[in-house]
Amino acid sequence: MSMRFSLLAASAVLALATTAAFAAPQSSSSATGHSTKLGQCSHAAAGKTGAAYTAARDACMKGGSTASVATKKPTIGECNHENKGKTGQAYKDAVSACMKGNH
Repeated sequence: MSMRFSLLAASAVLALATTAAFAAPQSSSSATGHSTKLGQCSHAAAGKTGAAYTAARDACMKGGSTASVATKKPTIGECNHENKGKTGQAYKDAVSACMKGNH
């Protein structure tokens, strides 16, 4: 009986030790920091495609200026507000130009 109890106790201790070792969170601050910055740079380069997106994201990751990346594309609401009072084709043309960034 004491042999079974000893084996049971040893098994329990081993199981708890193994669980504690594998359940401990792994600290990877450098990987987390990298992925956070990558996410921020990807968000900053949103709206660009292909090589322009890659170049903007890479410049951001290297700590370069994000001024060209941060240019905000106008929303339809902003363009509507800007062209308030215009009607018909003039309104449509003005909103279209605004949405393309030609305002």
